[in-house]
Amino acid sequence: MTDKEKKVVLSLVQPSGELTIGNYLGAIRNFSKFQDEYNCFFAVADMHAITVDQVPADLRRRTKEVLALFIASGIDPEKCTLFIQSQVPEHAQLSWVLNSQAHMGQLSRMTQFKSKSKEHSGNINSALFTYPVLMAADILLYQTDLVPVGEDQNQHLELARDLAQRFNARYSETFTVPNAFIDKEMGKIYSLKDPDKKMSKSDPDSNSYILINDKSDVIRKKIKRAVTDDKNNFSYNDEQKGLKNLINIYSAFSQKSVEEIVKKYRGENYSNFKEDLGDLIVEKLSPIQEKYNEILNDKKYLTDIYTNGAIKAEKVAYKTLSKVYKKIGFLKREML
Repeated sequence: MTDKEKKVVLSLVQPSGELTIGNYLGAIRNFSKFQDEYNCFFAVADMHAITVDQVPADLRRRTKEVLALFIASGIDPEKCTLFIQSQVPEHAQLSWVLNSQAHMGQLSRMTQFKSKSKEHSGNINSALFTYPVLMAADILLYQTDLVPVGEDQNQHLELARDLAQRFNARYSETFTVPNAFIDKEMGKIYSLKDPDKKMSKSDPDSNSYILINDKSDVIRKKIKRAVTDDKNNFSYNDEQKGLKNLINIYSAFSQKSVEEIVKKYRGENYSNFKEDLGDLIVEKLSPIQEKYNEILNDKKYLTDIYTNGAIKAEKVAYKTLSKVYKKIGFLKREML
């Protein structure tokens, strides 16, 4: 099957900080599953990252780190288009056009804008308000069929769908209307210290998350300190949220079902389970960490990957943008 015959899958990851096992299990790990069956576009969303204050040198470093992690996690640059968002100018160009189609009321209802405004009250800029339109541009540029999303991003995908349908109705069929790709096997990974909250690097308690690059002794300590309960009953239910979260993590890394895990540890102390879980995470992350460091140290290889990726992405993006510009009435620039 050629790329033209395959459905298009697209996903972008922000370089807004070091990535956790929640980012890995919920998104990045799954990308490699798509690359044989779909025409995949994976990118680092550095343009999205600047909706909040960034240190330029840190942003550049983290952008490379996310790319290296993509590859270390099994993404093959020969099978996918792997690129950096800001290196394909069509993202910003289409975003401006879509801003003219997006309604203020729609954007003001975005729950992430509300939550981020509270987190960054000293810098509520217009990009923070309109970045869902840029996200829609990311998706629609590549005629994307499927977008892997979590519950917190579904609202943004709905905006992309609305904008595609609105533009198509007004100017004729132009955009593929995307659908969500929801991995039912993998639920959300929660904080190790507060299982009511999503695992996040922004949590002030470093024991609440595990970074993909955490050292083995740090990983084991964090798992030992993870909250469970005083029931001492190894079971998988919503009343034992801390334990349930750890079982989900074990299941994701081991590929074993929840039922198998509960059966294995029924009657065991939580400490035995935590010790095994720590060892399992270390075992699974070690080869990724090794390859990741290898890739980061090979500057030419990484530069070649994102340079070639931007060229491949721009060929597709330019084709879409040219159609859009023609339909809305922009004159084509003639070459002298």
